[in-house]
Amino acid sequence: MRFYSIVFGFAAVAASVRAHATVWGVQINGVDQGDGQKKYIRSPPSNFPVKDLTSNSMACNVNNHAVPMTLKVKAGETVTFEWFHQTRGDEIIAPSHKGPVSAYIAPTSSNGAGNVWVKLFQEGLGGNWATEKLVAARGHHSIKIPKIAAGQYLLRPELIALHEGYTTYPLDPTRGAQLYISCIQIEVEGDGPRLPAGVSFPGAYKYSDPGIHYNLYPSPPPYVVPGPAVWSGSAGGSIGQFGTASQSPAKSPAKRFENMSKNQQCGGKGWLGGTTCVSGSTCVRVNDYYYHCQ
Repeated sequence: MRFYSIVFGFAAVAASVRAHATVWGVQINGVDQGDGQKKYIRSPPSNFPVKDLTSNSMACNVNNHAVPMTLKVKAGETVTFEWFHQTRGDEIIAPSHKGPVSAYIAPTSSNGAGNVWVKLFQEGLGGNWATEKLVAARGHHSIKIPKIAAGQYLLRPELIALHEGYTTYPLDPTRGAQLYISCIQIEVEGDGPRLPAGVSFPGAYKYSDPGIHYNLYPSPPPYVVPGPAVWSGSAGGSIGQFGTASQSPAKSPAKRFENMSKNQQCGGKGWLGGTTCVSGSTCVRVNDYYYHCQ
């Protein structure tokens, strides 16, 4: 019996990992910088999301420690983040995990603490969700480095998955909006102004924000991306390689995952993922558009 418990435990973790996302690496002006995990990316130990908006993990996820490398980039150059489940070649994020894509910057010297995070980019719901466009773009999300003072900075790309945003983490810690966050260490060569004051993580997002406590089902209402407005000094960004239009989702069916783990989606109208649960869990209807394993 213990053997089966271990096997099903591994299956549950594997199914959950396949639903989530992390930044694997970056490109600078289209030049691949290679695997950045724990090299130039302050990589968390897993691709699991942050859900506690009051946690210090809101800054750079749960492993906010300096890593050995810092990527050199000039003002005006393009940094492209590559999102995958775990490694390049994986799928990007589960199709149910719909929500916005954003990017922030802060001085490395702050270690992400205080009112230091300045928003460079955001995209929410505009016909399609930003995360759907990200999947269509094979996980590529780009920003252009603005004209700022020379120095070392942290780039903080962020995805928010809203499939369980119909409730909040304090009300149900197994659900709530899921935030996928990474921090990339860069050194900017430039002669522009210092960054303005920004927002703090934790602190910038609240559970009452309509962009956090948000029900996708049955039809998503108008959406407001949480946090501050994009800084007026931002040089822009896009889903995909910079300079290309944000892409619409591919029309081919999404890859189906079976044996979904506890608390993962397992059905609903339009759902293309797995419809079976790991042993010990049952697929239960929440509404016509969302079933989950419990």
